[in-house]
Amino acid sequence: MTLRIGNASGFYGDRFDALREMLTGGELDVVTGDYLAELTMLILGRDRLKDTSAGYARTFLGQLEECLGLAHERGVRIVTNAGGLNPAGLGVKVRELADRLGIAVRVAHVEGDDLTRDHPGSLAAHAYLGGFGIAACLRAGADVVVTGRVTDAALVTGPAAAHFGWGPGDLDRLAGAVVAGHVLECGTQATGGNYAFFTDGDTTRPGFPLAELHQDGSSVITKHPGTGGFVDVGTVTAQLLYETQGARYAGPDVTARLDTVRLTQLGPDRVRIEGVRGEAPPPTLKVGRNRLGGWRNEVVFVLTGLDIEDKADLVRRQLEPALAKVADARWELARTDREDAGTEETASALLRLVVRDPDQAAVGKALSGAAVELALASYPGFHVADLPGRGTPYGVFDAVYVPQDAVAHTAVLDDGRRIAVTPSADSLVLDDVPQPLLPAPLPAGPVRRAPLGLVAGARSGDKGGDANVGVWARTEEAWRWLAHELTVRRFQQLIPESDGLKVTRHVLPNLRALNFVVEGVLGEGVAARHRFDPQAKALGEWLRSRHLDIPEALL
Repeated sequence: MTLRIGNASGFYGDRFDALREMLTGGELDVVTGDYLAELTMLILGRDRLKDTSAGYARTFLGQLEECLGLAHERGVRIVTNAGGLNPAGLGVKVRELADRLGIAVRVAHVEGDDLTRDHPGSLAAHAYLGGFGIAACLRAGADVVVTGRVTDAALVTGPAAAHFGWGPGDLDRLAGAVVAGHVLECGTQATGGNYAFFTDGDTTRPGFPLAELHQDGSSVITKHPGTGGFVDVGTVTAQLLYETQGARYAGPDVTARLDTVRLTQLGPDRVRIEGVRGEAPPPTLKVGRNRLGGWRNEVVFVLTGLDIEDKADLVRRQLEPALAKVADARWELARTDREDAGTEETASALLRLVVRDPDQAAVGKALSGAAVELALASYPGFHVADLPGRGTPYGVFDAVYVPQDAVAHTAVLDDGRRIAVTPSADSLVLDDVPQPLLPAPLPAGPVRRAPLGLVAGARSGDKGGDANVGVWARTEEAWRWLAHELTVRRFQQLIPESDGLKVTRHVLPNLRALNFVVEGVLGEGVAARHRFDPQAKALGEWLRSRHLDIPEALL
């Protein structure tokens, strides 16, 4: 008995026609849509400030208008977290849409995640719920299930639990579904999108992934025939490492042991996931809190030709008086210039000034005016990439934890009945697993200075103010070298901004992978835009571009 679950959205703003593609491309039992991220919750919170009936992903309704009839005809159930901050409101809109289209569907929603009232000062504070509320809706016959903030993997564990009859005690099975859900959650990242070795196939328009789940919790990751991209052990490994931390991948339903995952290439575009072990979930739920942090402004000065450092120093000195009362000011000089450049653009460097303050006036006209007034009084060739504005609000994300039983996880059925979802009776406090034994090192031999990316892939991402960089080897020989070479100290040498921060290395031998967690590198989270790459999306690619001595036998 196989359950086929496909994903049609990895974020709010993903490919609009993906839902139709998934429904028409091949057989499916369930289609999911993941619309929520830390930044999305802040955006939806600001929407709700303007309109209390808002707070959900509006594009989902547009997609559903095109595809609800198609899903109904094919018997495909829809499960989505597009409800955001207002799952009940989106549920009402879906019913209105179905009535207008003349389609008889049962719409249920999941609530209980909203804890904003318990966290004064927060624009949105939401607990990450598990999949059993979704399962309760599906068992009661729902055709469409709308949730708020659930874990991304819950969109898969919920349908799997409902289909196979799993309960809270089926830890290994649930853990297998969590791993499959984590692979699917970011859509085309599992089918060659954003992939280190993207030239291995045609990634012009990757198809969306699907999982064939089995009763024992194992699964096969694949995609519809004829769609673009590709699925192999590498693409699945890359997504497994995305935005994770240690070997224990904790969730409300189960803690999945990533160090037990085994991947096998069964054939073209088919990767089997098996062997996943599960442990009882932690006794607490994560609560993501978003608040407005103040006001932000930015000016990018273009420095061209000679004396780049002196030009940058002059601008800094000239703006010192205007910055004296600003709470936070950061300068970054990007030496994008080249010597004897053939174009003006490649002869130019970028000096970026970012300011933040609780008072809009401090970062608005006062700063903008001071920058503009330098137009005829600063370095030769003075100009800016864009005129500075009045300042924009920025957000801050942090996470706290509450007991599982402090949240009223509830499934609300189409007829209004409410089903309380009780937390797991068993729990296990998270702890780091013992470090596994490393493989035998490669024998000594000649080396060559070369980029790390010639022998290893990487994928990176954000979790609040922290970033993770997962690095994996494509061969056993490369793994034997990588496991010994890429220590925490070597990582900090290759990524200098991590030096001085806490960096933790986690070893995952089954995946031939190392996962580095860099604490605090993203400041107060993506909405605060603390660094050039605020979500650390390209941190892994930067690491792969760094040179070190690599055994010639691997090159």
